[in-house]
Formats: sequence, C-alpha cells, structure tokens
Amino acid sequence: MQRINIPPAQADQRLADATDWLATLDARWSSIEPASADASFRRYFRVRSANDDSTAIVMDAPPPKEDVRPFLNISRLLASGGVNVPAVYAADEARGLLLLGDLGNTTYLRALTDAADGERQRLFTDAITTLVQLQQIDPAQAEVPLARYDAALLRREIDLFPEWYLGRHCQIELTDDEKNALERIYAVLIAGALAQPTVLVHRDYMPRNLMVTGERNPGVLDYQDAVIGPVSYDVASLMRDAFLSWEEPQIIDWVARYWDRARKAGLPVREDFSEFYREFEWMGLQRHLKVLGIFARINYRDGKPHYLADTPRFVNYVRHAATRYQAFAPLGSLLDRIEGTATKVGYTF
Repeated sequence: MQRINIPPAQADQRLADATDWLATLDARWSSIEPASADASFRRYFRVRSANDDSTAIVMDAPPPKEDVRPFLNISRLLASGGVNVPAVYAADEARGLLLLGDLGNTTYLRALTDAADGERQRLFTDAITTLVQLQQIDPAQAEVPLARYDAALLRREIDLFPEWYLGRHCQIELTDDEKNALERIYAVLIAGALAQPTVLVHRDYMPRNLMVTGERNPGVLDYQDAVIGPVSYDVASLMRDAFLSWEEPQIIDWVARYWDRARKAGLPVREDFSEFYREFEWMGLQRHLKVLGIFARINYRDGKPHYLADTPRFVNYVRHAATRYQAFAPLGSLLDRIEGTATKVGYTF
C-alpha cells in the first residue's frame, strides 16, 4: 500500500507513524481523518478502505503516557462474554498503535440529547441489559489479572478533589474544621464502597462511551481501566452522567429496572432496593468528587479546558447528596462558602 497523504492541518509525527504502520498491513486504505479524542492522551482516527469503502479505527496511544495492553486484555475478556466491543485487527503494542473495528459515529450521548421519550427509554433499556451482561463476566477469566477497587485506589481518586478542584480551581484554603469534616466524609465513602459486593467494573460506563449500532446491543468503548469493584459503580456512571442530567423520578425508575434485571441474573445486589439505592448514591458521590478533580486537572495540567463547562453538573450532584444525607452535609457548607449560597440538609436514609 502507498502511504496515506495527511492533510497539512492534521500532520504530526504520531499520525505519520500510524500511516507508516498501516502501510505494512495487509490492507489498502485511501484516507485517514480524526474520529475522536478523549480526556487521556489517546486519539482515534478513521481510515477508509481503498477497496470497498469500509472503515476501521486507528487508536493512537503514545508510550509511555498510554499503554494499549490493558485495553487488549479487557477487549478479550469482554468479547468472551458477548459484549459488543471493537474487533482488534492489528496491534503494535510497542508503538501504541491498534487497528480496530468501527462501531460508527453515533454515541449514546448524541442520540440521547435530542431523543424522544420512547427512544430514550429504549436506549437506556439496552444500556442496562448490556451492563448486566458485562457484570456477569467472571473477572478471573482475564488473561492478565485485574486490579481491585481497594481503599488505596478509592483514596487516590478522592484526593483529586481537594488537590485539583478545591486547591487549584477554586483556590481556597481549607480550615482545620473543613479538613477534618472532609476526612470523615472520605472515610464513610471508602468504607461504603468496600462494603459492597464486587463485580467486573468498567469504570466509565456512560453515554459518551456507548455506541448506537443499529441493533439492541450497544457498542462499548473506553474500558481499559476496568477493575474488580463495587456493583453499583457502573450504575452510578450511567445514571449520573458527566454530560447529561435526568430528573430524579426517572433515575429511580432506571435504577429500579437495573436492580430488577440484576437480581434475576443472579448478580450480588442488595435484596432491599432502598439499600441498593443508598449505595448507588454514595458510590456516585465518590465518583462526583473524583470527576471534579479530574476535570480541573485536565484543564490545568493537560490544557483541555472544555471539560470545565460540565463542572456545575457535578457540583449539583454533590449538593444533592449533601442535602439528602446528614453525613455529607459539610460538603454543602463548603460549596456554600465557595459559591456564597445556602443549603438546607434534607432527609437521610
């Protein structure tokens, strides 16, 4: 194959390396164009076949900032359980280049943004079905053992909140009382997460990482960070999304649908729905604090400011938990100090 010509506006060394690599494969590609990028250092390009106009995706994961081996490990695990993940056509692990199947252009995020209620319900039903299928996969079947969502990992994630969101973004210095109150909250959240039954956890199971494929079987992306962890984690990721928000009655309905399907599938969810819903909300709060830190870090460290636009969504999620559960009320007071507003604590479970 001749090397694909790269438009000058796209040209860089990594892309040149990718096109050189493609030229060594047993296929002919006529064009390459950006497909997407994410919050990491990975990029994705769509290549088009010179023979039949079919397409594939090139993942560019530059070493040493990224490692494609976890992605390949989880790809094999999920595919073995029937989850719709991209096929892996070719891999150069040393150079961080993969040629993958193309699951299309339509993410759940795009589809849900303007969907009518009937279509929205169908999409969430399919996402819930696939999540239950994913959680039924035995993590022990992975060729490379998966890490666990242990106390150390949970703590590292939570620490992103005071370091990057409070310290770097909000530029506030915590009082000793605030530090102590936050430490108590962190301890409650970590203990609650560790008390949950465990399953295979995607860690970013949200509409941006689900693809509408034309079947009742959404494509699943961005799973390279999968671990063994709390059963409610991916449910919280799906329902309390980074880019879309839903009214609570709708969330309760969807969580109940998941809970019912999970119980019928033999997954280790609590017998009492209210207990599971409380775990879902507490797990969500841990994730919300982490994401606030990550969005700030992506802006100040990596120069990607657009994620900060969705920071208010997560602040609202945190306020929701702070008003509902007395244990988290200090978070509401802290947000009051940052924003100059007032929060009343509501009921608790």
